[in-house]
Amino acid sequence: MQVSSLNEVKIYSLSCGKSLPEWLSDRKKRALQKKDVDVRRRIELIQDFEMPTVCTTIKVSKDGQYILATGTYKPRVRCYDTYQLSLKFERCLDSEVVTFETLSDDYSKIVFLHNDRYIEFHSQSGFYYKTRIPKFGRDFSYHYPSCDLYFVGASSEVYRLNLEQGRYLNPLQTDAAENNVCDINSAHGLFATGTIEGRVECWDPRTRGRVGLLDCALSSVTADSEINSLPTISALKFNGALTMAVGTSTGQVLLYDLRSDKPLLVKDHQYGLPIKSVHFQDSLDLILSADSRIIKMWNKNSGKIFTSLEPEHDINDVCLYPNSGMLLTANESPKMGIYYIPVLGPAPRWCSFLDNLTEELEENPESTVYDDYKFVTKKDLENLGLTHLIGSPFLRAYMHGFFMDIRLYHKVKLMVNPFAYEEYRKDKIRQKIEETRAQRVQLKKLPKVNKELALKLIEEEEEKQKSTWKKKAKSLPNILTDDRFKVMFENPDFQVDEESEEFRLLNPLVSKISEKRKKKLRLLEQQELPEKEEEEEPEGKPSDAESSESSDDEKDWVAEVRKQRRLLQQEEKRKRQEQRREDQQTVLKPQFYEIKAGEEFRSFRLRKNRLVFVGSIFNNFLRYSLHTVC
Repeated sequence: MQVSSLNEVKIYSLSCGKSLPEWLSDRKKRALQKKDVDVRRRIELIQDFEMPTVCTTIKVSKDGQYILATGTYKPRVRCYDTYQLSLKFERCLDSEVVTFETLSDDYSKIVFLHNDRYIEFHSQSGFYYKTRIPKFGRDFSYHYPSCDLYFVGASSEVYRLNLEQGRYLNPLQTDAAENNVCDINSAHGLFATGTIEGRVECWDPRTRGRVGLLDCALSSVTADSEINSLPTISALKFNGALTMAVGTSTGQVLLYDLRSDKPLLVKDHQYGLPIKSVHFQDSLDLILSADSRIIKMWNKNSGKIFTSLEPEHDINDVCLYPNSGMLLTANESPKMGIYYIPVLGPAPRWCSFLDNLTEELEENPESTVYDDYKFVTKKDLENLGLTHLIGSPFLRAYMHGFFMDIRLYHKVKLMVNPFAYEEYRKDKIRQKIEETRAQRVQLKKLPKVNKELALKLIEEEEEKQKSTWKKKAKSLPNILTDDRFKVMFENPDFQVDEESEEFRLLNPLVSKISEKRKKKLRLLEQQELPEKEEEEEPEGKPSDAESSESSDDEKDWVAEVRKQRRLLQQEEKRKRQEQRREDQQTVLKPQFYEIKAGEEFRSFRLRKNRLVFVGSIFNNFLRYSLHTVC
């Protein structure tokens, strides 16, 4: 269970855990749950609550017991029994479903609108009847008092199919070129359709005449909104007898009172994406509007944001479970989203344990998951030039850095370095090409970094494979195939410099084998198309050639050792001579010392006495020598 919080409203995601494959046996599933902590901690509210590829629409039956969802591929419908928390049935269809509706309280009567102009009727036992409409349909509504189905689509006409008589009735002729959505008010039966020109036409089913026209395209344009095209109607929903919400293709939601042609409130999603669905939450006076990226919950009186929900994948449809705080989403992914918001209402009766679970989580709070924020340090802010935002609401202090909105981060990063995406794209393409090359037949190819070391390891591995006595021993992993040392042969910073002093001190012995390896390395580099080399013994070579070569190698090895030792001694001698010259060139400066108070300096006096004593000895020596000469 993943918990996120916005405006102090906690949202629990019940479908974020790992899903197990269907083809696994029960024994393997239990073993995997013991090993994997994430699988063990996940909450599987409804078993197999997913589609093979993509889920397009999702709805709840009127009695709240069944959840129906359609998806691809293959086109199918799945019905889940909430009382059993499992899949009840699955039916495959001939074509993809645009939308569907349950005519009964349970799943016994379902109408499907397909993208190939066909309309299918399903009963409790399965497929019942199929018919076709003249134009491609986009939405439909069911009028309960007259048992009429109203279909709108790529036509100016609204097709009517009476289920009691079993025949089509005269269509409603609108002023629009095409109609996108429609809805019927359950209080007084008013039928409304949203057109491609951005208008809403309201019709009275009793008189089959138009009673009102709203121009929503002009009303959706405000001072803060940026609109590049003509807004079309993409969502429509009635609430009560007088309230209606209209969603446009440019990302605005307009709230109307049917007694006025001016909107009460205009809410902009700020994404520029078409509004997919609009729902009303009466207990808190909220409106839930969703586009393909985000679900926003806002107050219908003031327009203030209550909270928002941004799933990982694009949204196709949203369904609010009646009289509860549970939200179901159909996404562009196999998994269907299940979200529980305790503030909106209690958990449904079939999963009442969620209330106790969320209360325990609130008693033991965990760290909040910031999915929509990027963690940056102060150094990152200096590089982006955003240090002036420190202390503002755009940055949230956390540990040694800050949390900032991921959209603001990407926008500023793009302004600072506009070519970052191109560089990232080139690196990704290069990595993909290298991965595809690795899947081909592996030839004897050396890495770009530390080629000589890699060639040495390859030769040692070949020698180990040839030797019989080493096969019995336990084989150690090779450095070339070990992922821990992979960077040593990819990153140029790990290149071994053989001319450096450290390398020569650590490896003073340079054998003839290394010279042969260098020659072999040069040959491999010269080859344009490297092929597998097979080592064969040359013809006419005596059997004891290897022993003679080994003895020659030992002699060369000793000579090379002596040569390296002499070179190292010469370098040390040269360094000592240079140090001696530097010492001679330095000029000695006189040093002064301070005598403490109350003490005498006796060094000069002692020196004077020594000089007098030496002078007397020298005079006596001269006298003695002159006396002997005389």
